[in-house]
Amino acid sequence: MTMLPIGVGLFSVALLLLGFALLAPRGARVPTDRRRPVQNRPDSQLTRFAGSAVHLFDGYFAQRKVRLFGRDALENAGLRMGQSDFFVLVLAGALVGALAGFVVAGPLLAILFVLLVPLAGHLVIGFLTGKRRGLFDQQLGDTLQLLSGGLRAGHSILRAIDAAATESQSPTAEEMRRVVTETSLGRDLQSSLTDTAERMRNDDFVWIAQAIQINREVGGNLAEVLDQVGETIRERSEIKGHIKSLAAEGKFSAYILMAMPFGIVAMLMLANPGYMNSMFSHLLGWIMIGASLIMMTIGGLWMRKIIDLKF
Repeated sequence: MTMLPIGVGLFSVALLLLGFALLAPRGARVPTDRRRPVQNRPDSQLTRFAGSAVHLFDGYFAQRKVRLFGRDALENAGLRMGQSDFFVLVLAGALVGALAGFVVAGPLLAILFVLLVPLAGHLVIGFLTGKRRGLFDQQLGDTLQLLSGGLRAGHSILRAIDAAATESQSPTAEEMRRVVTETSLGRDLQSSLTDTAERMRNDDFVWIAQAIQINREVGGNLAEVLDQVGETIRERSEIKGHIKSLAAEGKFSAYILMAMPFGIVAMLMLANPGYMNSMFSHLLGWIMIGASLIMMTIGGLWMRKIIDLKF
């Protein structure tokens, strides 16, 4: 009977200690590696090799004025790298493609993959550029609201563009910031806005640039004008969304039809590597491959023309 109160007391003390341990404020614990001074880690051999290759190609391209991947094209794609950096990536992709082709079917497929890698690089740049321009077009309505709101608050058009660059997302923020920078360096605002419209290939932004230029020459309530332009752009965007939804099935069918021959050939080469040897070892096989590529190119352009609706 005397042990029961002692056990209850010990159990109560244990609960109190546990509650204190859980509820007591804890000091900030800094990991040991963060307490040490920052030390620059040496670059790996691969990083040093890539840097040397970029420097070598940069000097070679500068001396001979070679433009395989233009700086403007890389900037429009949103890639923060130079021509030499992207060329090194293309070379690495060509090496990987050559190894994969040699392992799968031999030297002929390896050479074909090496030749296709630069084309794939240009296709990637074009895809990223189109995606970036699409995002710019989708953000244009919000950009107009920011511009008109800044003008109603009493800011100048350049200050409103600067505020839009701060509040917007990429790529609108990058393009608006570029306009502000160019204007600060002495370039005319209309020229900067026109160049932005040409880079983004956006007809709606051309209207905005023209509206700003007309307001600077004639005067008036620019915020109200931008609101009217924004309403028109939103209506156009709604119609564009309907058209994209209606054309999505045709685009998806075109992608499947274009990718099907390559998928079948890859499946056959993986399942039975010697099945396609006759196509690569005889002249008639190469003629058939060339004719197939030409016909697929014509068919792809035809389908693209069908599903590329203009309005």
